Amino acid sequence: MTKVRFEPTISPRQGRGPRVVCFSATPQDIMKVARIERIGRDAKGRLNGFQRPQIAAHIREISDYLGQDDAMLPNAIVLAFAKGVSTTRDGGFVVDTTDGPPGWVVDGQQRLCAALSLPERKFEFLVSSFLCDDMAELNRQFILVNNTRPIAKPLIYELLPGLDGLPHRLSDRAGAALLTERLNYDPASSLRGQINQQTHPEGIIKDTLLQRLLLNSLQQGALRNFESNGELMSEGVELVSNFFGAVQHAFAKDWKDHTPKTSRLVHGVGLISLGYVMDELAIRNKAKSRRQFENGLKCLVGKTHWSSGEWNFGTERRHWHALQNTKADYRLVSHYLVRLIRRAN
Repeated sequence: MTKVRFEPTISPRQGRGPRVVCFSATPQDIMKVARIERIGRDAKGRLNGFQRPQIAAHIREISDYLGQDDAMLPNAIVLAFAKGVSTTRDGGFVVDTTDGPPGWVVDGQQRLCAALSLPERKFEFLVSSFLCDDMAELNRQFILVNNTRPIAKPLIYELLPGLDGLPHRLSDRAGAALLTERLNYDPASSLRGQINQQTHPEGIIKDTLLQRLLLNSLQQGALRNFESNGELMSEGVELVSNFFGAVQHAFAKDWKDHTPKTSRLVHGVGLISLGYVMDELAIRNKAKSRRQFENGLKCLVGKTHWSSGEWNFGTERRHWHALQNTKADYRLVSHYLVRLIRRAN
């Protein structure tokens, strides 16, 4: 059994949540007990880790600074542990590393990487560790610690599904985030692999825009009719997948091989507007299957200009690439599309 001991330690009195233990340690000792785990997904789409990618330029800047004799970094490296740690009566903090580092670096990864590039420097960091009961609690604390810091919001949103005890504004988005995850990784989804996430940058459709579409529907559209999370994650995912399968069929030339720069169909203005079309067809026309959605979209074919030409909205005309990610353009396009659908019925 291999153990690493830190002392002296300070354990401040705080809330009833995770216990906090503070001490000083070299970068090398920190890496003996904790790892930097980049956020990613396995072959089945399951989320692993939570750290954002390294920023090479930022690390070089810190490394250059740490090379100076008067270098000082008062900010603590934050570690999290869900197992493998204990405290002793004399104030020691003991970490069992028999099976490898049991902890995670949740804040300060760039500083730590910079210091590790200077092994000749005997530089110690202040370390603040919190001890959690399980991984769900660890992820929740990571979000709460970083939510007020300049961390990428999409990364936070990917970590939301399945977590409880979050601020209301984050809990509201958790359902949309989980739907987005299912749509991107479910083998039967028409959007599989097409959604751009922190863990899947190859996708074309921005996850935050799809989440906005889903949030609208969850709050006042077709998705709010599902009475349980189970229904939402099965029938709700199927409904959205069927709708976008129909969209890709109806507007194939505007979807296939396009990016937001070459087609407004996969751009924010197209996606948000299509969300209202999905709700209209699902609620008023009772559309559920892909065929039913395809029938509902027929009245729009030939009257849209996602990747070429000029829209005629009646009160104004707009070139296709003049449409932008603004609330005014969302309303303009969605009202036009919904109006055509209602006239056809």
